[in-house]
Amino acid sequence: MVHPDYTYALQHALAAATQGLAVFPLARSKLPAIRSPHRDDPNPAPGVCHGECGRLGHGVYDASADPARVRELFAAAPWARGYGVACGRPPHHLIGLDLDRKGDADGLRDLTVLAAAHDFTVPLTRTVLTPSGGRHLWLSGPADLVVSNSVRRIAPGIDVRGSGGYLVGPGSRTRAGRYRLAPGTAYLPPAPAPDGLLRLLAPPPAPAPPPPVRTAPVRASGSVSPLVNFVLGSVQGERNERLYWAACRAYQTGRGEDAAEALVAAAVRIGLPEREARATVGSAARRFRGMSIGARISDGG
Repeated sequence: MVHPDYTYALQHALAAATQGLAVFPLARSKLPAIRSPHRDDPNPAPGVCHGECGRLGHGVYDASADPARVRELFAAAPWARGYGVACGRPPHHLIGLDLDRKGDADGLRDLTVLAAAHDFTVPLTRTVLTPSGGRHLWLSGPADLVVSNSVRRIAPGIDVRGSGGYLVGPGSRTRAGRYRLAPGTAYLPPAPAPDGLLRLLAPPPAPAPPPPVRTAPVRASGSVSPLVNFVLGSVQGERNERLYWAACRAYQTGRGEDAAEALVAAAVRIGLPEREARATVGSAARRFRGMSIGARISDGG
């Protein structure tokens, strides 16, 4: 029997595709529903194949606005309960502002402060309410500007979804709950991002090349190899989230100390800065410090 959440997500994904938005199925974890076809490769080359192999399972790179292709993707993932909307693609060149509402973080307040400081007005645009009380603002960007994904770069409560990233589409159900369109915004197109905001979103200066040691092979014991391979199989837009999940799983099962360095090395190999990778693994360690082995991972909003 087809699950109602699957049908609901497919209907919303097809509706988004008719508006020129490229979509693909998500699991309840908010990760791509179709697993990477390269996950069992003996010598994985993460970040190289973006679907050129012709198989499904390349995350946001599978996304399509062709209804037939969307149906094919969902048919390959009957466990899907949501869908992702690819950012940075024509015709909208979508930019997503993820405004958090957790603890001390208040993304809407931070955006208001940024607007005042940089002399721009936040436009009325399509807005998605998240299960945690946050919201996603959908904006369109210029075709000649590549906006990168970032976490808390422009403000503590704001994450940015750009080229290679995706937003959870309205109508999706995750472990945290349902994503819904904010009242009055359902029929609004993504509004053009104001110039003052675009200046903040422009790519930061390129970092210095990493030292040769970072290209060293990733070494991991057999017990943590599946977690390392899970990180190595990440594509751009999901690397940090997959690293955090793998680190949480390692600490949850008492293998955190054994896995930490291997997970950091895997993350560096797929392009995450070492400092960011260590911070992510450290967050997982703090989360499970003092908790008993076997505690369940809470997904948050």
